[in-house]
Amino acid sequence: MTSANGNASQVTNNGDVRKPFKIFIGYDPREDQAYEVCRHSILKRTSIPVEITPIVQSDLRAKGLYWRSRDQFESTEFSFTRFLTPYLANYDGWAMFVDCDFLYLADIKELTELINDKYAVMCVHHDYSPKEKTKMDGAVQTVYPRKNWSSMVLYNCGHPKNKGLTPEVVNNQTGAFLHRFQWLDDNEIGSVPCVWNFLEGHNEVVENDPKTFPKAIHYTRGGPWFEAWKTCEFADLWLKEMEEYMKKKSNVS
Repeated sequence: MTSANGNASQVTNNGDVRKPFKIFIGYDPREDQAYEVCRHSILKRTSIPVEITPIVQSDLRAKGLYWRSRDQFESTEFSFTRFLTPYLANYDGWAMFVDCDFLYLADIKELTELINDKYAVMCVHHDYSPKEKTKMDGAVQTVYPRKNWSSMVLYNCGHPKNKGLTPEVVNNQTGAFLHRFQWLDDNEIGSVPCVWNFLEGHNEVVENDPKTFPKAIHYTRGGPWFEAWKTCEFADLWLKEMEEYMKKKSNVS
């Protein structure tokens, strides 16, 4: 768990003073570099205290919290472990889950200011049907309703409906039930502007319209850490962030 900006409390919504904002990042050994850069991009820009925790499947299995068999459609090790976020946050306060293939370009404080307690979760409501048959390093590209909604989610962890996301449910429920948020009613799913989950290769920046520029880029098809995607859109921004991370790492060591 990583802390930034000390141990001071923060305001996340509605004037409530809370502990550091909890962020859980999906981790896959194949994308270790992506995880480190995502983490670095958040810590570099945050003006509020945060706690960042990687969701590592092997650790969850060792603790007896995850025992689900992997199927052919899981492109990462956190395809289902992501839904343990409320449990891992002790069903307390708000927390964020995000895939490791994100690059943050804005202060996470701006995102927390969008939080509204009337919702159980908040996310970008994408309408996304990828054209590619494969992604990342050859993983099968699947198409389903609400695709990519679960890739960045603000969880109201203490919400009664989210308390139903127990390890037993996460390990036994279908992919459709989990990724389509079927434990919730539609009016319990709040919306976040797409700039906070800006899909590389899908969403577009409108010239001279700063409201369309991404605050968090999602390299959902695959990022520059994969050979096949070294020249994807916004690759230069990710590579620059990686260089900064590597330089900082070498200075520390």
